Amino acid sequence: MRATLIYGAGDVRVEDVPDPRVQEPTDAVVRVLRTCICGSDLWPYGSRPATEEGDRIGHEFLGVVQDTGADVTGPAPGDIVVAPFAYADNTCAYCVEGLHTSCPRGGYWAQNGVDGGQGEAVRVPFADGTLVRLPVGEDSPLLPSLLTLSDVFCTGHHCAVTAGAGPRTSVTVIGDGAVGLSAVLAARRLGAERIVLMGRHRTRTDLGRDFGATDVVPERGEEGVERVRELTGGEGTRVVLECVGTEAALETAFGVVRDGGTVSRVGVPQYEKGPVGYAMFGRNITLTGGVAPARAYIEELLPDVLDGTIEPGRVFDSTVGLDGVPDGYRAMADRTALKVLVRP
Repeated sequence: MRATLIYGAGDVRVEDVPDPRVQEPTDAVVRVLRTCICGSDLWPYGSRPATEEGDRIGHEFLGVVQDTGADVTGPAPGDIVVAPFAYADNTCAYCVEGLHTSCPRGGYWAQNGVDGGQGEAVRVPFADGTLVRLPVGEDSPLLPSLLTLSDVFCTGHHCAVTAGAGPRTSVTVIGDGAVGLSAVLAARRLGAERIVLMGRHRTRTDLGRDFGATDVVPERGEEGVERVRELTGGEGTRVVLECVGTEAALETAFGVVRDGGTVSRVGVPQYEKGPVGYAMFGRNITLTGGVAPARAYIEELLPDVLDGTIEPGRVFDSTVGLDGVPDGYRAMADRTALKVLVRP
């Protein structure tokens, strides 16, 4: 089959790789109908050291079950399924409490010999615990929105939930990428009254307004902090959703959060230390967030996608075939595409 490999910074290729097959009785093989490029894929795309052998890449996909191991009792051949970006057994103590990303038997796609999602098919470990069946056909117009349940919308939802977004809360979202826009949509779905989106790309912030942002702040740094505080009577917002992953974004988050408020971060951190000393301690600021356990949220969010209440698939503004994945990476890295959908 064909799949995407990364060889180094700026070097992504689509090549022939071995077809996946059932290796364990708990495995399934899924033929990919839709996959995509994630903003977090851009970190290795921008910095990975060059190597002679490439690594598989991609962690968001949905598709059709082709084969299952002898112990699989749920997904069956022909089922349309979505896979969260981390596989898990869904039975351990961590999974039961909704922290599937800490499952001791789980892991991530494209690591430790497991297939990446940006290819024609994927071997899925712990298929019963990982895959969620979708009541749609292979050509459903809902597939883009359903694909967001593998990662990006669940990540935005996780950010909003851990920060305590809800009715009558005021929220600032930092970042107008796909995760930030998903966080806007999630906060609105949870009932947030005021949502300030910090972003400077007009087409993206316009979509953010459609998703529920009440205000847009294009300024950055201290100027951006001052503008948010002006909009909120000098206090800042009680909830801040940091969806970028840089130290500067975290500093902005602490700058716009109200005393006693909560900052949730889901942007993959590109730093080891942050401004979490006495200033934040003295203001009683809570810092939360982390890797989103997408599997814990899929069934909760699925009905609203199926009935059209929310359309998180609108974050996809470009579609390519599998051979177009390298172009898709370039477009996202150059900021000419927000999020690229792939149809193998």
